[in-house]
Amino acid sequence: MRTLYPEITPYAEHWFEVDATHRLYVEESGNPAGIPVIFIHGGPGGATAPSHRCFFNPDLYRIVLFDQRGCGRSTPHASLDNNTTQHLIEDMETIRQQLQIDKWMLFGGSWGSTLALAYAETHPDRVLSMILRGIFLCRKEDIDWFYQHGASAIFPDYWQDYLQPIPADERRDLLSAYYQRLTSDNEIARMAAAKAWSVWEGRCSTLKPNADITQHFGEPHVALAMARIEAHYFYHGCFMRENQLIEEAACLKDIPITLVHGRYDIVCPIKQAFDLHKAIPHAEFNIIRDAGHSAFEPGITDNLLRATDHFARRHA
Repeated sequence: MRTLYPEITPYAEHWFEVDATHRLYVEESGNPAGIPVIFIHGGPGGATAPSHRCFFNPDLYRIVLFDQRGCGRSTPHASLDNNTTQHLIEDMETIRQQLQIDKWMLFGGSWGSTLALAYAETHPDRVLSMILRGIFLCRKEDIDWFYQHGASAIFPDYWQDYLQPIPADERRDLLSAYYQRLTSDNEIARMAAAKAWSVWEGRCSTLKPNADITQHFGEPHVALAMARIEAHYFYHGCFMRENQLIEEAACLKDIPITLVHGRYDIVCPIKQAFDLHKAIPHAEFNIIRDAGHSAFEPGITDNLLRATDHFARRHA
């Protein structure tokens, strides 16, 4: 079974001013003359990490990582101003142009798969290939499953902690209740809601309990960006029309695509990957029988590494 490539350090770091408010952190590692690939992190509101460079052979890939608006090392932290899917697509185009890349591979998981699909459907001529993990289509049914009813039946014990910040009379619409608290001026209520929201996601992300992931999701700096930005996007339907990614999937027909999805993914149930595959049947679809949502579960990591190695050979 494949494991991550050894850790590497960036050979270049950049700060791009994408508007009057937002400043993005961007880094490059691996081979400057290699196959360009952009790692698109999850959330929205997550961030990149050194381990994310390790999905790619550093001798063959020019590895681009960036922190999306409001999260990671990008500033201002947890900002919702001018923060929409369309802004993030434009940011990716800015990065591509600034780094003088003609076409690149897209590698994204969870929300990263969403943004990769939205970008590719907007700029299909700029995409070499795509590797998508833990597919998230951002439909109302997909959001309701995890934040209103569905996953609650799988993890009823964790669900009680998720419910705790919200009074009983507001629980018929938990997304709205959380959104109100996460955008309020009450710092104590905001942080309590952020931690409950983020820890709920961390606890459900792996097939087997992983205390390190849960602890990471519970860190105040991480939780605030994750919860505020996720709630902002989900409350507004991810700034896309319902089922947009499926309806526009015909744009992807000429792009080589690999899908990797855990059979027991509770955050993004496998039906989402199945629905996407029906819309793009040319994509290779790998169902990992002993995994949940996280990219760092052994079976998912193995398949992602095999996919990056495959495309390295193909694009060479």
